[in-house]
Amino acid sequence: MKKFPLSRALLTCLVSFITFSFLALLVKGNKIVNFDSTVIRAIQGMETPALTTVMKFFTNIGSTKVVIVLCVLIILFLYFVLHHRSELILFIVVIAGSPMLNHALKSFFQRARPDLHRLIEIGGYSFPSGHAMNAFTVYGILTFLLWRHIRTRTGRTMLILFSAFMIIMIGISRIYLGVHYPSDIIGGYMASGFWLTITIWLFQWYKDRQSKEVKSR
Repeated sequence: MKKFPLSRALLTCLVSFITFSFLALLVKGNKIVNFDSTVIRAIQGMETPALTTVMKFFTNIGSTKVVIVLCVLIILFLYFVLHHRSELILFIVVIAGSPMLNHALKSFFQRARPDLHRLIEIGGYSFPSGHAMNAFTVYGILTFLLWRHIRTRTGRTMLILFSAFMIIMIGISRIYLGVHYPSDIIGGYMASGFWLTITIWLFQWYKDRQSKEVKSR
């Protein structure tokens, strides 16, 4: 398992937490309206029937049902193919914790969804985006777990590019379809980044502690 240094973990957690907190203050004070409106107009200004089909495809990939199926397949792959055991626990904790955190944050902020130009209908609160959190969490932890199994620089680069592409496209699809503000998407990324990083670091801290205990016997 590739190590995730404490200093890098703390920096990532800090940046994610500060960015999310800053966004939350702007959202609460309705001081990010101009930014959200400008980005929404730019993205929805590209609307075409073909692009709408593409965006619906990506938003469906980030839906709860598809994520559950994807996670089950990943769990089977990690267990039977890569023979991950303890890493499987990390994956399950990360994946299970993300929607719970999202629900708690949405219940706290209770931000209404945008009502400008919706191409699909959906209920619930808006900030932070559950799709954005799901995407960042799933593809983030998958990249972390697969990294050590890919030896070439090209392979690792492709892994990162694929994960980044999926995360970004799922986020953009929510803005394009009119069900999220851009700040919802960024907030979802930051909340998930904090959760993912701190969970990975705690897991590695536990594994290192276990290893030291075994060596000391």
